[in-house]
Amino acid sequence: MRHRKRSAFAVLAAASLALVGACAPGNQGAQPTGQASTGASAKPSSQAYTPPKITLGTADDSKGPAIPPEGVQKGGTVTMIDRDDLAHLDPAQIYVNTESNFGLLINRGLTGYKRVAKGDYKLVGDLATDAGTVSDAGKTWKFTLKDGVKWQDGSPITSADVKWTMERMFAPFITFGPSYVQQWLTNENYRKAYPGPYGGKELSNIETPDDKTIVFKFNSAHADANYAFAMAGYSIVPKAKDTKEKYDKEPVASGPYIIKSHVVDKSIELARNPQWDPATDPIRGAYPDTWKLEFGQEALQITDRLIADAGPDQTAFSFYARTPPERLQQVLNDDSLADRRMQSPSPYGDYYYFNLDRLKDQKVRQAINYAWPSKQIQQTLGGPQAVSLPTTILNENTTVGYQSYDLFEKASKPEGDIDKAKQLLAESGNPTPTIVYAYNQTPTQEKVTLVIKNALEKTGIKVVTKPLDRKTYYDSISQTKNQFDLYWGGWGADWPSGSTVMPVIFGPISDGGQNMSHLNDPGIKSEMTKITEMPDIDAANAAWMALDKKIQETITPLVVAENDIMTLLHGSKVGGAEIDPQQWIVSPNTIFVKQ
Repeated sequence: MRHRKRSAFAVLAAASLALVGACAPGNQGAQPTGQASTGASAKPSSQAYTPPKITLGTADDSKGPAIPPEGVQKGGTVTMIDRDDLAHLDPAQIYVNTESNFGLLINRGLTGYKRVAKGDYKLVGDLATDAGTVSDAGKTWKFTLKDGVKWQDGSPITSADVKWTMERMFAPFITFGPSYVQQWLTNENYRKAYPGPYGGKELSNIETPDDKTIVFKFNSAHADANYAFAMAGYSIVPKAKDTKEKYDKEPVASGPYIIKSHVVDKSIELARNPQWDPATDPIRGAYPDTWKLEFGQEALQITDRLIADAGPDQTAFSFYARTPPERLQQVLNDDSLADRRMQSPSPYGDYYYFNLDRLKDQKVRQAINYAWPSKQIQQTLGGPQAVSLPTTILNENTTVGYQSYDLFEKASKPEGDIDKAKQLLAESGNPTPTIVYAYNQTPTQEKVTLVIKNALEKTGIKVVTKPLDRKTYYDSISQTKNQFDLYWGGWGADWPSGSTVMPVIFGPISDGGQNMSHLNDPGIKSEMTKITEMPDIDAANAAWMALDKKIQETITPLVVAENDIMTLLHGSKVGGAEIDPQQWIVSPNTIFVKQ
């Protein structure tokens, strides 16, 4: 989910560890789902995909308990199988979707997303009585805590805990989590502005007039701040039980489960938290009595276990172990797996960035967009079952107020329009340009690169391909003085708004930064600042979509890339399994065991 201060760790695992909720750069080095599928024609998914609906809930929507999935049963033990243990348990250190997802089992925040029905979500109060009250033209946000919310030891969760949680985010040992609220309370260099609460200094613009009321006074308007507070990184930590660095290993639960045992890199077992009251929680169903998490299994092993569906694996599933290329066609074509199959397109944005410092002629950039071989790339990656073809910078799955457009006719001419590209090149300052295309040197990307090279050279463009080491790929392309004209990169929204995408990928230009195109247009930057500070969130969302199209029309800094579709299985005795469309991971909130 990610922005501004994204750690390099966040780019390491997109296919096996989809980062989130977006919150992190994608990873071209990971093998796309359909890489090994060549020629076979899979049957369409039995679960047709519709983009999620995300709206703002009311105080009534914020009351518990959670709306149960169809056929829900309580009790039993469910097993979650995956490759990697969790790097962080301290909410302040969480910025990837696997850890955010696990956090739903043990942590709670001020706000969160309530599942109303499949694909239908509302932002509601979690610990708070509602999704917050905004005033002062978007600068001031007030929340009131619910009655009866407690820590696992029975002590009440208070406004002092909330204030402490936000202040400790400034501490030097917090190195990985989100930074929105910290910057809004101080400035972009928030660590220099405030050292954290451990020396006794408080932030005066977080007010706690009583034990249940918390008021945030930001330096500028942030109409979508209540969405930011729904991030796992802002889940609440108890002031009285904060052990600083040690908290990352032994967190205190406010959610429905507590950690019973944790064998690092092997397993976690969760038991019910007797202090959690479902009447206060509109988000978490917490239907199983026990959760067992098993680590150390690769995607192929997990998929084979779930296909076999034998014994204990009937009550097993995986948060994020995508069906590997070797099994994709089998899983998609086997009718006996239809009711255990889940599919969802990625909520992240993937792009082929132009280096605007080198490829200065917009006509050339437009020509490349028209010539882009989307359909051929899709076929190379496994077909429509493995890859979709978006046409906008913002992702339809994670943008409230999304409006589609198809500026370069990708939908109507997915194979590319070579004649249109040639026309634009003829109008440019260099009808036969040479471009350097840098790519991540993996078997899949070798194939994709050949497809791109062949298509562009039909227009008269000479393509010089430059393979890069997969371990240092992002390090190479994120250098401002790189020697490449075109390269792939990805980004994910932290909440369903362009405010967590556009100001990042078109923001500050720096080595290691996310403005891969080096777009440096004063008008665009001014417009992004204006939209970010709009007090009307609906108007802001509409403005982000309009800016999306304007940037492509007036500058054309990128080609919108193909979008992976994730396919997962679950055991036959697992109910309520759904891929969260924002986090791109199976949510624990609706999981239950069929008795």
